[in-house]
Amino acid sequence: MRALDPTDLDGARLDRTDPEGAIAAAAKRVSNWGRWGDDDVKGTLNLLTDDHRRRAAALVRRGRSFSLAQPFDMDGPQRGWRRRTNPVHTMLDTGTDAEAGVQGFPHGMGGADDVVAMPLQCSTQWDGLGHIFDHGRAWNGRRAGEVVTSLGDGVTGIQTVAADLAGRGVLLDVGRALGDDVAGTGGELPDGFAITPEHLEATIAAQGPSSEVGPGDILVVRTGQYGRALRDGWGEYAGGPAPGLSFTTADWLRERDVAAVATDTWGFEVRPNEFDVAFQPLHQVVIPNMGLFLGEMWALEELAADCTDDGSYEFLLVAAPLPVTGAVGAPLNPIALK
Repeated sequence: MRALDPTDLDGARLDRTDPEGAIAAAAKRVSNWGRWGDDDVKGTLNLLTDDHRRRAAALVRRGRSFSLAQPFDMDGPQRGWRRRTNPVHTMLDTGTDAEAGVQGFPHGMGGADDVVAMPLQCSTQWDGLGHIFDHGRAWNGRRAGEVVTSLGDGVTGIQTVAADLAGRGVLLDVGRALGDDVAGTGGELPDGFAITPEHLEATIAAQGPSSEVGPGDILVVRTGQYGRALRDGWGEYAGGPAPGLSFTTADWLRERDVAAVATDTWGFEVRPNEFDVAFQPLHQVVIPNMGLFLGEMWALEELAADCTDDGSYEFLLVAAPLPVTGAVGAPLNPIALK
C-alpha cells in the first residue's frame, strides 16, 4: 500500500482549458443513445441480464450479508443545499398513547405508527436517468422538458427499474489499495483525489481476479471518505471536497460496460471538479448520454473489511430503489451477500 498524490496519472487525457469541448467530446464517445432502441428507459441496466443474475447468485457461499446503507435519520450529512435536508422522523402513535387508552382499539390492543419526511436523495440512493440533463437533453436524446415535468419523470421514473438492480457486485477498494491507513481505518484517499482508470486498474491488480470488472457488473468504489466522516464528523461531506472518480473514467466505464456504479461519497466524482468552471461534469456525461445509474453515499466499511479478510471482492448485490413513481432518484438499503 502506498499513498499517491491526487494528480498522479490524471493529466494525460484531460484538457482542463476547455471544459465545454471536453464534455461534448466525452459525451459523443460514450453515448449509448439508440443502443437498446429509441424507446429504452433502462439504459445500462439492459446489460444486467437474467443470466448475469443467475451467475451472481452462485457467489453466495458463506451466507454473510452486509447492509451498505447509511442511517436515515436527522444526524445525517445534509446541510440544506438545494433544500436537501436530513430525514425528519415523527411518531403518529406511541406507547404512551396506548397506555393512556386514547387510540380507540378494542380489547386493550395498542400500537405505534410513524412517518418520515425527506428528500429522496438525502442519504444512500441511486441517481435515476431523469436526474441530469445535457444541453436540455435527457437519456436517449429526449427533450428534458418532455421527460421531467412538475408531475415527475413520466418516462424514466425510478419505478421503471425497481426489479433490475440485482446482480454481481464488485468492490474496488481504492482507499485501501492506494490510500493512507489513517488511525487503523483500512485506508482512505484525501479530498480532491481524482481516481483515474489507472488507479482502478492498479486496484484490480492489487486485489486479484475476483475484482475483475465486466459487462453487467455493478461497480462499487470505496474511497474511505465515509469512514473518515464516521470518525471525524460529517463536516463538508455533503457537497464539499471529496475523493471520487475522475472525469477521465467515462471511457473506462463505457468500455467495461458496467450496469451501474456506486461510491461512498456524496457526489460520486472528485470534488472540486477537475475543470476550473464546472459542476459535476462526469454526471453530465454518463447519466444522460451513457444511461448509467449512479449510487452515492453508500456505507462500505464493513463490506470492505470482510473482502480484505477473505480475499474475495465479488458478491451478489441486491440494490433495488424504492419505486417512487416518477422519481428521478430514490433511497435504498443495498444488501451484499457473500
